[in-house]
Amino acid sequence: MKYIFIAIISYFIGNISFAYILGKILTNKDVREFGSGNAGTTNAIRAFGKKVGAMVFLGDVLKGVVAVLFGRYFAGQTGAYIAGAFAIIGHNWPVLLNFKGGKGVATTIGVMVFVNFYLTLICVIIGVIIIIFTRTVSLGSISGMAVAPLVAIILIRPLTFDLLLFTIFVASMSIYRHKDNIKRLIKGNENKF
Repeated sequence: MKYIFIAIISYFIGNISFAYILGKILTNKDVREFGSGNAGTTNAIRAFGKKVGAMVFLGDVLKGVVAVLFGRYFAGQTGAYIAGAFAIIGHNWPVLLNFKGGKGVATTIGVMVFVNFYLTLICVIIGVIIIIFTRTVSLGSISGMAVAPLVAIILIRPLTFDLLLFTIFVASMSIYRHKDNIKRLIKGNENKF
């Protein structure tokens, strides 16, 4: 029963859309009416500029952190995994915004920092390097998330089955949410940043 409670609360923590809230408060605009239509950091930067985008990024990271700490407090590391997963799902498909959320990168970073800091640091560095060299945020985001299971297998000791399963979930979620970006990358017409 406590796992269901953690999942529900964490899903609604994920529903807190900083791109939507800050866009409305600071510019009186709906982020979903711009660019990709996503309520996430990259689209907030495109719609409202770098300062608002940075605030959105920080807010989305923090809600991932809050969810994991909440889950861990009530049910240990298993609770942290459940809370993290549902916070990401809540960000990506928020019922409060008619299931039109972001792609979960910032929230996933917040979640993963408290699931395994070193794993997260390596994945973020990989993603940032790819963004710098390609100027393509989606490619860096996808790559940084997609390598998480591989990084875990190679570098994390001891590697638990739960952590491996969680990294596979995170990677799969990121790839799925970026499926349109992947199609554009293949065609060579993805947006540069």
